[in-house]
Amino acid sequence: MPRVTSPRLRGEVGSRSDPGEGGFPHDKRLQCPSPPPSPRKNGEREGTALAAATEFNYIEFMTALKAAQVDAFVAKPNPAQPVVLVYGADAGLVRERAEALVHGAVDDVNDPFSLVRLEGDLVASEPSRLVEEANTIPLFGGKRAVWVKAGARNLAPAVEILLGAAPKECRVVIEAGELRKNAPLRALCEKAKNAAVLACYPDSEKDLPRLIDAEMQAAGLTIAPEARAALVPLLGGDRLASRSELQKLALYAHGKQRVEIEDVAAVVTDASALALDALIDATFSGKLAEVEFQYTKARNAGTSVGAVLFGVARHAGLLHKARLAVDDGQSVDAAVGGLWLHFSRVALAQAALRAWSSARLQTAIGLIADATLQSRLNADLSEAIVQRLLLSMAMSARRSS
Repeated sequence: MPRVTSPRLRGEVGSRSDPGEGGFPHDKRLQCPSPPPSPRKNGEREGTALAAATEFNYIEFMTALKAAQVDAFVAKPNPAQPVVLVYGADAGLVRERAEALVHGAVDDVNDPFSLVRLEGDLVASEPSRLVEEANTIPLFGGKRAVWVKAGARNLAPAVEILLGAAPKECRVVIEAGELRKNAPLRALCEKAKNAAVLACYPDSEKDLPRLIDAEMQAAGLTIAPEARAALVPLLGGDRLASRSELQKLALYAHGKQRVEIEDVAAVVTDASALALDALIDATFSGKLAEVEFQYTKARNAGTSVGAVLFGVARHAGLLHKARLAVDDGQSVDAAVGGLWLHFSRVALAQAALRAWSSARLQTAIGLIADATLQSRLNADLSEAIVQRLLLSMAMSARRSS
């Protein structure tokens, strides 16, 4: 009999079976059922149809999906894989696909009985919470989903318990940043037959024209070839940022039939540069985990080490100037207002200004200059030099705040 807990009915969670028998066997090979032989067409060699069916079955049960298979899975997930890990350097694309999976799993994402949102660090501190939520039976019936946003702590133990007792009527979507191949969470899900792993990387130059055309078509517009060519290098750092720029462009061109290059020049900003802004803000706000994630994201977006150093140095100089103004009696809000930052960065800049003194900012500017010199003298070590600088500055900001 299921246990009853207010306000929901919770199904009993079975114990995790033996690893050799249950949700994620040690054997890495995928065991796919053999399909029945298909009727042969004229001239078709025996086994051709069978081979094609077997290949389809293999793809259907693959854990780590190839890039060409991800969109098809998001549109029609495999019920045999209720646990889905969505990760990658493109945070916007990760969020977009996670949202699509969640929206497809429940009737109403605003219903707390249908969709449960969990922070990864909370789940890591209480591993049994995830499997309990996934196996909860909604009080009023209907579909159910659990959406987990991975944090700094290791989620693998909680997910391991879940995979041993994965629900059939609930989809669990785990949203994560960039994960190395040997990362515990990624390795665990890739070995599990009842999980799917979706990697999300920044759109390439081949992907961007399709994204541009899709957004323009959705808005009832066409786009001139030269306008499309001009758009491609301005997009790609983040899927949601790129899509936002395209929607802004479509709104600007409302009433026209075709988007021209003049429209692009008037409204579109470089979405790849947004990754650098996020990295800078994370550094001066003391967000260590975010610094590592945003640094990888900026590098994947094509941002050079030199551009990172220039951006950090420029922001340090702006903060130093604003901090001196605060020391002279100006309010923090007024000082940040004089920096003319995008509204989404204002709160972080205010927090940074309160955490950093003018003397410490002066020291940071010196460290940035030294790192710039060292990265030029030791080009092979430039990645490590810059990353160490950013983490050191983030740690300093964290201690102060």
